[in-house]
Amino acid sequence: MKKLVLNKYFLIFTVLVAVSVSFFQVPAWAKDRYTNLQNFTKVLNLIQQYYVEEVDTEKLVYGAIKGMLRELDPHTNFMPPEMFKEFENETSGEFGGLGIEISVQNGILTIISPIEDTPAFKAGIKAGDKIVAIDSQSTKGLSLVEASQFLRGKKGSRVVLKVVREGVENPIDIPIVRGNVKIRSVKYTNLEDGFAYVKITSFIENTAKDLDKMIEEHMSKNKKLEGLLIDLRKNPGGLLEQAIKVSDMFLKEGAIVSTVGRNQKEKEITMATKKGKYTGFPVVILVDQYSASASEIVSGALQDNKRAMIVGEKTFGKGSVQSVIKLQDGSGLKLTVARYFTPRGISIQAEGITPDIEIEEIDSEAFAKTVVKSKGNREKDIQNHLKGENEKAEQEQNLKTDNAMAWWVDYGSKEKNLTVKQKLFQRDYQAYQAFNYLKVWKTLRSISY
Repeated sequence: MKKLVLNKYFLIFTVLVAVSVSFFQVPAWAKDRYTNLQNFTKVLNLIQQYYVEEVDTEKLVYGAIKGMLRELDPHTNFMPPEMFKEFENETSGEFGGLGIEISVQNGILTIISPIEDTPAFKAGIKAGDKIVAIDSQSTKGLSLVEASQFLRGKKGSRVVLKVVREGVENPIDIPIVRGNVKIRSVKYTNLEDGFAYVKITSFIENTAKDLDKMIEEHMSKNKKLEGLLIDLRKNPGGLLEQAIKVSDMFLKEGAIVSTVGRNQKEKEITMATKKGKYTGFPVVILVDQYSASASEIVSGALQDNKRAMIVGEKTFGKGSVQSVIKLQDGSGLKLTVARYFTPRGISIQAEGITPDIEIEEIDSEAFAKTVVKSKGNREKDIQNHLKGENEKAEQEQNLKTDNAMAWWVDYGSKEKNLTVKQKLFQRDYQAYQAFNYLKVWKTLRSISY
């Protein structure tokens, strides 16, 4: 996000319009705007003078601004001083609250993603949950900012979210104890044989730096990096600057992202700096329907430049640019000013990134049951049957290569003995399949790096 400072002269716009009316012919659009401003001022004065009770003028003005912004897109929001201060803290990676990214979809407050290792994540909140009430207060008609006010609170305080979840008949009440939310945006797992896995949970101030550090550490311990699996599932996005830096790490040249504002002829293109450090190994990026904003920029940049294979599910489609403007009283305005486009000129907004290879999410337990379920009409289908020589050899080979379809099925209570790699894939079918595509990268001739 870009941070702007409000020009002080903008504040006297209304006065300038009023003074200039008598000196030149005012365009029709300016006359209409001036008339509307007069109406607003008149109503405000009438309320101040004649309303049955004394009113807080600041509260009225803030309310008017919020009402005005409701006519725009759901990502354009006004933040009073206290809320804006909290917003600034969020981008630094540590703040108080629940740890969720929310949006308004079809008029309903919806969870884009719970941030891992936060109170909401531990309480069982899932991406796609629709919040219909907060502490018995209906969320109908609430803007994102208003909903945030209900969700925030002191550390240790309790809030109950009533959520509607797909596949569950009745709403669920989920109590959550608020806490300090400290985001560790990059998590690393050694996949052995030179391969590495990193999960980026969000794009905050140190994301690119932390990713670079983890890759360097992996390469120093393993001499080289055979391939990298980047997991951007349920990543709600974050800072544009960090998305650009992460993309730039893997590119030698080419565009990363372009933005187009109100003037369609003015396009701002961000190019790779030609300093890409990591261009000599294959990259697979795993996404889902909750990968949004900055996640989509990275995916689109590396996909269009044929630097990475994108696997998983079509992404969220949040492709609008918000500028954050700090106002003089400490409040802030998050204003949608442009749209994001991938290097090939494809709009991300409401479209998302389409994977090169689609991998649907499958419940691991249900998947395992379908794999082991059999009619049992042959000797080898009987439980505890005496194994033949070929069967023994095949089983040993599967254990060596880890390529059995559902190799994790038999681990069950033996989880304590699993390697870090096995724990990662044990209940994650999408990640397991994505890793398989990474391993056979060089045989996929249609995609190069």
